[in-house]
Amino acid sequence: MIRNLTNRIILIVIILALALWVDFSSAVTVLNPVTAETLLARDLTPRLGLDLRGGLQVLLEADLPENETPTSASMDIARDIVQQRTDALGVNENVIQVAGDRRIVGEFPGLEDTESVLATIQQTGLLEFVDTGDFNPQDGSVLITDYSPAGVIPETPADGITVFHTIMTGTELNSVNVAQDTLGSGYLINFVLKSNGAKLFGDHTSNNTGKFLTILLDKQVISAPVIKDSITSGQGSISGRFTYESANAFAIQLRYGSLPIPLKLVETRIIGPTLGADSLNKSLAAGLIGLTIVTLFMVIYYRMPGIVAVFSILIYAAIAFAIFKWFHFTLTLPGIAGFMLSTGTALDSNILIFERIKEELRSGRNLTQAMDLGWTRAWPSIRDSNLAAIITSVILFWFGSSFGATIVKGFSLTLALGVIISLFTAIYITRTLLAITLKTFKPQNFERWFGL
Repeated sequence: MIRNLTNRIILIVIILALALWVDFSSAVTVLNPVTAETLLARDLTPRLGLDLRGGLQVLLEADLPENETPTSASMDIARDIVQQRTDALGVNENVIQVAGDRRIVGEFPGLEDTESVLATIQQTGLLEFVDTGDFNPQDGSVLITDYSPAGVIPETPADGITVFHTIMTGTELNSVNVAQDTLGSGYLINFVLKSNGAKLFGDHTSNNTGKFLTILLDKQVISAPVIKDSITSGQGSISGRFTYESANAFAIQLRYGSLPIPLKLVETRIIGPTLGADSLNKSLAAGLIGLTIVTLFMVIYYRMPGIVAVFSILIYAAIAFAIFKWFHFTLTLPGIAGFMLSTGTALDSNILIFERIKEELRSGRNLTQAMDLGWTRAWPSIRDSNLAAIITSVILFWFGSSFGATIVKGFSLTLALGVIISLFTAIYITRTLLAITLKTFKPQNFERWFGL
């Protein structure tokens, strides 16, 4: 029989208490009893995926010729920038990942303001300060179509009009923030330049007082202020017809740099919250029906061990849900399917153990011998089947990560976690609970209690 049964019971009680604490809490705050300082603060609200909560899914593609494939590094950088931009907009729980060689998939559960997100993630965010001389491009007298890169000396065409050229780009920006103008009726964007940019800007403004300095974002004119004084401090402002939302979106694009490759929107899919709630309700109903059927089968067929297995499965579910809440794993429909499948794996482990015990009892072993031999001889089959399931989950997770298949990732992650937890509950918790039950009731009629 099991040694140190008391220690096992204490450990199971502690684990179950912590799991239930997390399961039934929406947030956890732990304070220092002496200083009252917050030692731990964690949001425990369950995170639901796009298919359960509703929201927006977008598919972006590198806007390059078909024969030109972007590098994996540039796609990863683009993914990180899109993630940072949407995070800064206040979009929570978003999932951005590279799909294949030239596509990026973005999922935004619970998103309502879809237009601002789409506008932010598509723009390359290329900011340019262009010398337009005496011409104001905002009055229609000049078109920004042809100008030289930064550092290239402009030429003079035959008609005597100077070709526009870039003084510097947004890479020289050190910090960007939004502020109200002096009248309080509009918004502007304050920026601070790096040392090299401050010198370029200072030299140009000192030598071109009274000229127009046109500011372009992704080749579009957003402002064309006149240089009134030399600006050598490395600080300046971009004014325009900004609302707070447009100024904030613009600042985000500048703050997080320009995309290394342009992106185009290939597909959008909006899932309403009603559809997501309906999917969740049906999933919960299906799970409850399945659990009821399995419970009846285990109790009718295996009798006492079946009852113990049902309690073990409930503990397994409590631990698994607590882990998902604590580590902020996103629950999706495929994820729930993986969780249900891992529950079946947990029951399968119990069935293997119980059948082995029944075989030993039929062979004339006493209860202690049957328990020990049953677990020992069932272990190789349990180990191999669970190991195969974990390896399969790892392969599926790699596939989902490589090709942007979030459905596959959610399924494989919950399956792997469920299998690991089920292995612990079957080998440690079920065995301990069964030992306690047999020690307490001391049944004599094995045929009746074990369904022989």
